[in-house]
Amino acid sequence: MNILIIYAHPNAESFNYTILNTLKNSISSQNNTKILDLNKENFDPVLRFDKENKRRDLKDDPATLELRSQLTWADHLIFIFPIWWGGMPAILKGYIDRVFAKGFAYEYKGTLPVGLLPGKTAAIITTHDTPGFYANFFQQDYGKVLKKQVLKMCGIKTNTFIVFPFTRNSNQQKRNTFLSKISAYANNL
Repeated sequence: MNILIIYAHPNAESFNYTILNTLKNSISSQNNTKILDLNKENFDPVLRFDKENKRRDLKDDPATLELRSQLTWADHLIFIFPIWWGGMPAILKGYIDRVFAKGFAYEYKGTLPVGLLPGKTAAIITTHDTPGFYANFFQQDYGKVLKKQVLKMCGIKTNTFIVFPFTRNSNQQKRNTFLSKISAYANNL
């Protein structure tokens, strides 16, 4: 299976980075794996429209050609990111805005969206500092927008959603337990 890991955290000493390393070291070598570290790649998340840059041309933007090729290549996508202010980091949102373009990732048939990336699956792995009960009952996003309003619209089925809540109050035992869960998930790919 072709696996694309899309990683969005700027600190190489973060728990998210430990998750990334645990994941990549646990995926079987029978799979083909690529890692897209948006911060390390200095991805420009800013979407620009003007006389020369039209929204309708995003699907053909040469600046994101390689990123679109990676999505086409992948059978399975794994997103790793922290939840900040209830949602994904700006660099990941910019990646979605610029790469998951109309005419490439989705189109409309009348008023209904049709996904152009069918047959692909995804996993979302997030961390956040909010206590789990609060995030589950009072917050709206916490990674759900990516699953329900982006990936689903593009024809991608999210089959795994793994969350590590209340990171700031976690101890090493809780982190190790979570990393074991990440390893078990990766071993089954």
